Amino acid sequence: MAIDATRAAEIYAAVAKAAANAPHTEEAAASAPNFAELVQTAVKGASDSLKAGEAAAAEVAAGEASLVDVVTAVSAAEVTLETAIAVRNRVIEAYQDILRMPI
Repeated sequence: MAIDATRAAEIYAAVAKAAANAPHTEEAAASAPNFAELVQTAVKGASDSLKAGEAAAAEVAAGEASLVDVVTAVSAAEVTLETAIAVRNRVIEAYQDILRMPI
């Protein structure tokens, strides 16, 4: 499917107009979430979940917690760990896809 020059110019003008109207201020950039902060928050949450599971297991070993609380905490830690592994695998796959792209 070929696009004639007139149609291509119209599309380019529409995209340029949309880009010009997009907010490019420092305030908009500052309010946008930083990727590094998002990753740090996710890793901290995963770490906290795993520590809570370990603490609950230690409490039940000492006879200070109910088995239901321990199972709940360990299950939450397991789900968090599986999620972290799945995200890691997808990041590795994306990196490998980028490496395979022709230059």
